[in-house]
Amino acid sequence: MKKKPAGFWFGAGLVCFVALIAFVGPFFLSEKLSSFDLSQRIHGPGPGHWFGFDEEGRDLLTLLVYGARVSLGVSLLTVFFCMLVGTLAGLIAGYFGGKLESLFIFVTDIILSFPSILLIIALAAFLREGSLFSLIVILSAVGWVGYARVVRGQVLSLKERDFVKAATGMGAGTFRIWRQHLFPNLLAPLMIQATFGMAGVILAESTLSFLGLGVSNLPSWGRLMDQGVQYLLVAPHLALFPGLAIAGLIMGFHFLGDGLRDYLDVK
Repeated sequence: MKKKPAGFWFGAGLVCFVALIAFVGPFFLSEKLSSFDLSQRIHGPGPGHWFGFDEEGRDLLTLLVYGARVSLGVSLLTVFFCMLVGTLAGLIAGYFGGKLESLFIFVTDIILSFPSILLIIALAAFLREGSLFSLIVILSAVGWVGYARVVRGQVLSLKERDFVKAATGMGAGTFRIWRQHLFPNLLAPLMIQATFGMAGVILAESTLSFLGLGVSNLPSWGRLMDQGVQYLLVAPHLALFPGLAIAGLIMGFHFLGDGLRDYLDVK
């Protein structure tokens, strides 16, 4: 049996560690999210407060733990909707072809003609809502294209295979062919795309929060980075720890994706 690469376990360990901290950590924190002490503002790490305090006198470790919930929650929901919309669009375009495929290519080419991060920033600046729902909608509106193109490419290849042609010749319906023959073969590339997509969503969400266009009522690693840049010379911990959190989680998803790609490669 083929062994999973070491990078897979390293990435999975990083992601699981952050997820465990995000969803279990708040129960073990000594400080509440609403707690603050102005006399301790921008103080560095010390006993009992290992990551120091932010500019409002809040415990930075507490903010990072709750910020992990935001990053993981936004990335999970965004990837779910991107995968749902992208899989459906790619299946329809690749399987039926014709005008539907031409429309698909036209729409995706328009979206891909703009740098994705600039398009996301433009949409966020236009809406200016600052809600979790609007952020997920914006990220999903741009992110589904990658999944759709992967699915369409796979479907164009799969529908020419003998087992699909045999099922069609035996009178199998479209949805049965999709369910029994196409979708099982799409799971592997979709899983790989999703892991890299999670990393991209976390980076995009952090970028929007850094620019003041993210979620306004929840702690975010990007917003903490924005605060830290203002005090970089006098309190470098404000930018260092959020930056390490963002980089570590993105690296974890990239290692996980690379490991999955190597493991699922039939070669």
